[in-house]
Amino acid sequence: MSKPRETAVYTHGHHESVLRSHTWRTAANSAAYLLGSLKPRMRILDIGCGPGTITADLAALVTDGHVTGVDRAPAVLAQARATAAQRGLDNVDFAVADVHALDFEDDTFDVVHAHQVLQHVGDPVGALREMKRVTRPGGIVAARDSDYAAMTWYPGSPGLDDWLDLYHRVARANGGEPDAGRRLKSWALRAGLTDVTATSATWTFAEPEERAWWSGLWADRTLASAYADRAVEGGHATVEQLTAIADAWRDWGRREDGWFSVLHGEILCRKEV
Repeated sequence: MSKPRETAVYTHGHHESVLRSHTWRTAANSAAYLLGSLKPRMRILDIGCGPGTITADLAALVTDGHVTGVDRAPAVLAQARATAAQRGLDNVDFAVADVHALDFEDDTFDVVHAHQVLQHVGDPVGALREMKRVTRPGGIVAARDSDYAAMTWYPGSPGLDDWLDLYHRVARANGGEPDAGRRLKSWALRAGLTDVTATSATWTFAEPEERAWWSGLWADRTLASAYADRAVEGGHATVEQLTAIADAWRDWGRREDGWFSVLHGEILCRKEV
């Protein structure tokens, strides 16, 4: 049985294999659609900041402004603070927060940004309303989410077909929507945002080191992360089935002709003045 939307849980957890992916993310490879709108004195809220690599990049871009990174998981914020400290940034801070109920006054931020967050929350429309609330008039609400059903790869693999089917079932049982990318514009309009620019972008993994990295982290995540635990505990897969999927990931990663593309939906919303 799927969880009620308001009780959604984060499917992946913060296993090393998950953070291996999250710490790879930068403003350039994960928020390019937003960067042209940034100005040096902006105040930015980065929701679901995780280990803080995108947050730190944003802070480096708004040199006379300030960035606040928030996440529901207190433990990962220690890594985010370390990331900012290693880069010598003094215009960034971090706090625990829930996007459904942000502890900030109305009209506080110039930009409110969320990367790979709305696919995991219980009420994405409500989350966008809350993001809009804390954005100043004329400011920007920005969100980017992958769309699992639109992911594609070559060569074909029955094991990766099984992975995609399993991931959909586990994520939805947790109260999330794994095909969030295609829904972002609709969710934004339902949240009352009217000036919405919708775009898309991809990550592509095709070079040998890229295939090894992408396949390796998903093989490890399939066997050892919170996602793996929830797949088994929820009755969605056996350990043997997870092992077969992990093996399929590694087999794909060894293919010289292997290619994998991750589609993301993006929205850039200007709050009405």
